[in-house]
Amino acid sequence: MVGRILRKMAKDWFLAGMITAVALATLFPEFGSTGGTMHAETVSDAGIFAVFFLHGLALSTRSLREGMSRWKLHLLVQSLTFVAFPLLFFPFRAVFGGIVPEGLMLGFLYLCALPSTIQSSVAMTAIGKGNVPAAIFNATLSSLLGIVLTPAIVGLVIDMQGAGGMSFGKAVVNIATMLFLPFVLGQLLRPILGNLASRHKKFINAFDKLVILMLVYGSFCDSVKSGLWTNNGLEVIAMTLGGAAIFLAMALYISSKVSRWMGFSMEDRITAIFCGSKKTLASGVPMAKLLFGAHPALGMIVMPIMFYHQLQLFVCSIMAGRFADRFNKVAQVEGEGTAEGEPALAAVRVRG
Repeated sequence: MVGRILRKMAKDWFLAGMITAVALATLFPEFGSTGGTMHAETVSDAGIFAVFFLHGLALSTRSLREGMSRWKLHLLVQSLTFVAFPLLFFPFRAVFGGIVPEGLMLGFLYLCALPSTIQSSVAMTAIGKGNVPAAIFNATLSSLLGIVLTPAIVGLVIDMQGAGGMSFGKAVVNIATMLFLPFVLGQLLRPILGNLASRHKKFINAFDKLVILMLVYGSFCDSVKSGLWTNNGLEVIAMTLGGAAIFLAMALYISSKVSRWMGFSMEDRITAIFCGSKKTLASGVPMAKLLFGAHPALGMIVMPIMFYHQLQLFVCSIMAGRFADRFNKVAQVEGEGTAEGEPALAAVRVRG
């Protein structure tokens, strides 16, 4: 399994890009810092607006309508994302508050408050043979709810203004302007430009990732100037990776157990597991820039979601493959239609 993960990492240009962005910020922090030659604050806003406009342009409203009917599943996924996940922060802080730096702990709080991701939630659900329309609806609903709920959750735990952020009202207005408004514009223009967006989906995905890399670079430039690496060492990276792994393991366990307890079909359970445990890097980094733009530890704040993003892709891709294998076994047994196949089919379903 370790070898498989390492091979995935070697093929992932986005992961290599994030490492490169952090390295460049460490070596050349002046260029990308606020007020620097890059004019990161202006370029970042333009990039964020463009990304969410393209998201709105590419997202099928028909798929959203098809997934709306499973209200119990939607309620579970949103409760996992915005209730259960944030509540996990408190025992984590109680146990590790004495050793995790303040800026990094704020990053873990921010991770817990983020909405689900759209692309990978839907992709993993599709690979695992889950309920794809419901995944599309849930992931999109989560992103929209996050515009209000993410700053609200963070604001309930800390004083955002005191932490170098902004008031709740201003945060919601800023996020709505930079994320929700372009998304709505993209949806409105979809009848005109939707086919063009579908033909250039690879370009849109690549542009999305490049903007995130630019935001990561700018965030770390400001943090490096504020002493990110001089005041902290490799233990920060180890703490971030360990904390992200703990949160992912707890989220997967809770979403799996609760969806089973509620009696969902296997397809809906897969959707609940993947949508309820994911956190968005695509919205997370831009939103952090809007919420904590003045915070000297912004680079450290976004570290947990960077690590969590990679972990969730590796772990959930393995899980999706196993779910797909399980469904293929069921289909094979059903296709045989023999008396000997019935006990085997029953055994496969029981294990599900």
